[in-house]
Amino acid sequence: MTATSKHALLWILAFLITAASAVYQRLTGPTHPLRGSVAFQGQQIDFKFLRSQTVEIDVPVVVTVPDTGINGYVEYRRYKSYDDWSRKPLLREGDKLQAVLPHQPAAGKLMYRVMLQKGAEQVALTGEAPLVLRYKGAVPLAVLLPHVLLMFLAMLYANRTALEALRRDGDYQRLMRWTIGLFLLGGFIFGPLVQKYAFGELWTGIPFGYDLTDNKTLIAMLGWLGAYFASRRNPAARWWVVAAGVLMLAVYLIPHSVLGSEIDYRK
Repeated sequence: MTATSKHALLWILAFLITAASAVYQRLTGPTHPLRGSVAFQGQQIDFKFLRSQTVEIDVPVVVTVPDTGINGYVEYRRYKSYDDWSRKPLLREGDKLQAVLPHQPAAGKLMYRVMLQKGAEQVALTGEAPLVLRYKGAVPLAVLLPHVLLMFLAMLYANRTALEALRRDGDYQRLMRWTIGLFLLGGFIFGPLVQKYAFGELWTGIPFGYDLTDNKTLIAMLGWLGAYFASRRNPAARWWVVAAGVLMLAVYLIPHSVLGSEIDYRK
């Protein structure tokens, strides 16, 4: 295999790792819509419920149920509050049962559960625990798109750098500088701007808070800076670079928005 073919293969492998981690993070995140189906009264009922919404937009709760003998309701209350549960009936329009949840300010959250019933039988579509719905401010595409693209590229270069460092004669220094530069722009320039538009704060990680997205970004950057300075003192210290790549992949696999900004209505 030629050197060009080896490099191309490593880029393809880095891309596949990056794409797989991005899909995993997206599908496992707490703001990803809940999709599923339940069997109730001899029917298979599919549903999709939102767990994230922009402020000033009410959230629709819609379930397709052709059986007119089935009705239901949605219960909700503000997350981290002393509120009592409020209830709204699911109103029928053709084959659909639907209601609307009230919007909240940025970083406000609602807990809600959706119930269907027929006669004495009922089923909770949202499962035993209620869903948590988070509201965020609108983020301009001119800020959001560069952030997403730069973070994807930073992860791509991080994986490629780590793969290069696994080679005994790998030339990873230039790739590592690209990784740090892209990560700095995506995670520490555009990332705080996204946070500011969405939740009103530029940074809510250490030392100001416990936002896991901010903190994992900080930890990953510290890993790369440590690898960079270690390899400058000792160009053969490639295992520092591999460790930084593994660390970044590990923090990327933590679902996005876990322990994110939220209003505590109890205070």
